[in-house]
Amino acid sequence: MSSLKASIQQVRQRLQQACLLSGRKPEEILLVAVTKTVPAERIREALGEGLTLFGENYIQEAEDKITTLRQGDWHFIGHLQSRKAKQAIPLFSMIETLDSPKLAREINRQALLIGKTMEVLIQINEAEEANKSGISPDLVPALLEESPAWPALRIRGLMTPPPYDPDPEKSRPWFRSLFRLRQEWHRRFPRIDLSQLSMGMSHDFEVAIEEGATIVRVGTALFGERA
Repeated sequence: MSSLKASIQQVRQRLQQACLLSGRKPEEILLVAVTKTVPAERIREALGEGLTLFGENYIQEAEDKITTLRQGDWHFIGHLQSRKAKQAIPLFSMIETLDSPKLAREINRQALLIGKTMEVLIQINEAEEANKSGISPDLVPALLEESPAWPALRIRGLMTPPPYDPDPEKSRPWFRSLFRLRQEWHRRFPRIDLSQLSMGMSHDFEVAIEEGATIVRVGTALFGERA
């Protein structure tokens, strides 16, 4: 058995166990295999093992892999500058890192030009860490209020990268907080789809699933430490 096959099986087992403990179904959870710095041939191997959804952080790196492989479904999970929205929109099925009305307007403009409806998640910087992208929770209602003006942009939910701590339990309050914010904003904006919660990575995705995640972003646990 290859090391990648063994890692995929282990991650799937962890996901299934987390669902069992939290009374959820594994099919409720989308596993995004994070492939930053992972070569195309290794991704091809992952495709052969049944992984179909991949996450990339950089436009050029992603474009090279997507055009080489011509397979899979791809999410953009890195910081997206407005000037690069034009490049991102044809490549990805979802942008998980919408973090400002300015970026939303540009995604909408560029998506309209090619006749595509772009699915997005709003990236929330709950801890307001200076070194991380994301919108402050206080600014989200204004973004949601403006969103009907963006016909080519479809909000699907929220994403968060909590402050890193090797203890996964330290992530739990942030995941729980995002779930509650989602509930609050859903009550205020019932016509906006906030069904997806992207939260949890290699070391803490079980806790994220227990707290309501529908998407988990896993790289190291699948592909090993990055070079």
